[in-house]
Amino acid sequence: MAKYKSIDLFAGIGGIRLGFDRAFGDEISTVFVSEWDEYAQKTYKANFYDNFEIAGDITKINEKDIPQFDICLAGFPCQAFSLAGKRQGFDDNYKGLCRGTLFMDVARICEYHKPRVIFCENVKGLKIHDRGRTFEIIRKTFEDLGYKVFSEVLNSKDFGVPQNRERIYIVAFRNDIAPEEFAFPKATDDTKRIKDIVEEKPVPAKYYLSDVYVETLRRHKARHEAKGNGFGYEIREWDGIAGAIVCGGMGRERNLLIDKRQKDLTPTTHIKGEINKEGIRKMTPREWARLQGFPDTFNLPLADGHLYKQFGNSVTVNVIEAIAKQIKEFSSMSYHHININQLTNIEANYYLGINARECARRMKIGKDKVYNYYRLLKKGFTVEEIYSTYKENKKRCGRKEITLSQQKVQEIHELLDQGWSLDAIAGRDKLMGHSERVSTKTVYKLV
Repeated sequence: MAKYKSIDLFAGIGGIRLGFDRAFGDEISTVFVSEWDEYAQKTYKANFYDNFEIAGDITKINEKDIPQFDICLAGFPCQAFSLAGKRQGFDDNYKGLCRGTLFMDVARICEYHKPRVIFCENVKGLKIHDRGRTFEIIRKTFEDLGYKVFSEVLNSKDFGVPQNRERIYIVAFRNDIAPEEFAFPKATDDTKRIKDIVEEKPVPAKYYLSDVYVETLRRHKARHEAKGNGFGYEIREWDGIAGAIVCGGMGRERNLLIDKRQKDLTPTTHIKGEINKEGIRKMTPREWARLQGFPDTFNLPLADGHLYKQFGNSVTVNVIEAIAKQIKEFSSMSYHHININQLTNIEANYYLGINARECARRMKIGKDKVYNYYRLLKKGFTVEEIYSTYKENKKRCGRKEITLSQQKVQEIHELLDQGWSLDAIAGRDKLMGHSERVSTKTVYKLV
């Protein structure tokens, strides 16, 4: 059974999910997906085989109908956050500030479910969008919901794909498990070039531009250059890197190639003029998929027009995977180790009469640890005293987890309750020749 459950909001074709699946492996399971675009849904279904249907418009979905989850993945659209809120008397909280935006739905779902981690991806300009107001509201919203927010702009070209694509990534940890600092990944591979992602065989003639269209592009670029603008088509070198692929405007024309491998230039679609003799072509959808880090096993079930739009709107899977590995490393550590906020929550559960097993399930902490802390609280220890002891023991014994039978753990607890010292318990085991002996260090870890 997977340790973590995730939901995929504004899922597109599943790029964010794919990155997390790569990083977490069988430790993560997706329990809910929302995507309103019917064509994106078709590509998603062709690659992910879930036992539930993809939900459509997220604004029409009640948060209570979404299964419980640990990690929220959300590539929400960048929208302006209206100033109408204060003018019309809306509360100065996310329900007022985020009204009318799709981010509102991320917030309301996470407010209800309180996942451990929220992960978001957006355009680099999010930080300066609406003079920085948009990002500030997002950050404040997560903080008001009880999360510590970290963000970083990363470039896809540093993570094993030849694409100059800068995006902002937001990771928010729930306060009770949040680290003091979160380290986003450093560059892993900046050596990839366009020649590493081009199709291995000559591509069909339909990807080559007509001579009439090539001339139109040249005149268009010349007009803009005369005005001092940098707009227009661009032919990329095979030893270079691509510009950011986008779904609209000059997205395809900004990443043209010269490829003379195809000898049969007979038009297969209706074009004006004939196919150009210079070998100028646009990249194929598979090449765009590779620029975004999607594997060749990723199915492309739709017509090219839909696929260009989908990959232009998607994420670079390699970058997502690198960040997800950092999140996993921290989550695995926090799953076993305790901080003062978690201890405070355990204390609250204890005084509310919630049993240790249920507390452990809610907080995703080992029930043996919760049992230990309940025992210490029962003896009158304060949270500060328990945490101080925990930190000292961790310092003495390191972070390696211990594995003992439940019977042995119970036996040690009973001896401790009877007033035995840690050294005495360890010495007793050695003297009596117990098969499951424990050292003083091991007993320290149990306390």
